[in-house]
Amino acid sequence: MPGRSVLIAGATGLVGQEILGGLLADPGVLAVHSLGRRSPAIRHPKLTPHVVDFTALPALPPVDEVYLALGTTIKAAGSQAAFRAVDHDANLAVARAALAAGARRAGLVSAMGADARSKVFYNRVKGELEDALAQMAFEGLVIARPSLLIGNREALGQATRRGEEWGFALGKALGFLIPADYKPIEASAVAGALLSEVPVATGRKVLLSGAMRAAVPNAGVRSGTT
Repeated sequence: MPGRSVLIAGATGLVGQEILGGLLADPGVLAVHSLGRRSPAIRHPKLTPHVVDFTALPALPPVDEVYLALGTTIKAAGSQAAFRAVDHDANLAVARAALAAGARRAGLVSAMGADARSKVFYNRVKGELEDALAQMAFEGLVIARPSLLIGNREALGQATRRGEEWGFALGKALGFLIPADYKPIEASAVAGALLSEVPVATGRKVLLSGAMRAAVPNAGVRSGTT
């Protein structure tokens, strides 16, 4: 699909910055529009940053596909309501605006265990967003459900997440005992899988960590992780 115009929300995050880099390097992408409360640090002829209020999005330029990578933690957000405002409400608002701007396909960075019926608040919010997106008129929807993410959060100005650090250490020590879908996964592998699947997606497809890692076997090298 040459000459695609793409929208990304969350381009300053761990997975989002990997998606952004891949889009800018893709010769089939003509233009990239990023939505965020701040602009990405990178500058590129293809990239047009939009600093926005996600509760009152402006009309967006015409786009072919959208990548939804907005996310936080309850600790960082300060409350469950604030967490939901980002992980559910802001992503859904962007999806609606992108659809109105002509987007036919969407990619979502969700989480392992996402389930709208879950008793765990975090998983329930993620699942509710997935269900809401599935009801929208996208031609294709690709949902990535990564396990614990590997990446350099400090380089992005983000606090490290102890659960991810423990999971990475455990994965190195006992990786041969852990099922593929539960092993920690590089952020670049999640991004690479979405970048491969979204442009040709039809219907709804869910990607777990094992499949994403297999699709991008050298992701750890590209992201600078081990």
